[in-house]
Amino acid sequence: MASDKAVYQGTGKRKTSVARVRLVPGDGTVSCNGRGILDYFPRPSDRMLALASLTLVEMEKHFDVIARLHGGGVTGQAGALRHGIARALLEADPELRGPLKKAGFLTRDAREVERKKAGLKKARRRPQFSKR
Repeated sequence: MASDKAVYQGTGKRKTSVARVRLVPGDGTVSCNGRGILDYFPRPSDRMLALASLTLVEMEKHFDVIARLHGGGVTGQAGALRHGIARALLEADPELRGPLKKAGFLTRDAREVERKKAGLKKARRRPQFSKR
């Protein structure tokens, strides 16, 4: 598995969010943009989403996570962090590929916001029809 001074890196993406993740052998401390995870992701569902890949392979207490997040919103950043952690775990231990891939954590969620079209109010919303 991991050697003493090893640092594993992974980049995760979701919508317009990007997470640059470093995994360092440690006691399970998670730092996002220099802040703790409780401070950065106040909503429990976002915290659970962000740490899902570590929880799946039961490595929460083996690595410290140092993440730089930018772009998008809070939930998109949580999804990007999950993707980045999964990629870094794969670098740390290639044996984890099976469970991570089966759970869908190595797949980048490619859904993006659809662009607004000319003459419409949003991407698909038309102006209301008026007979008179």
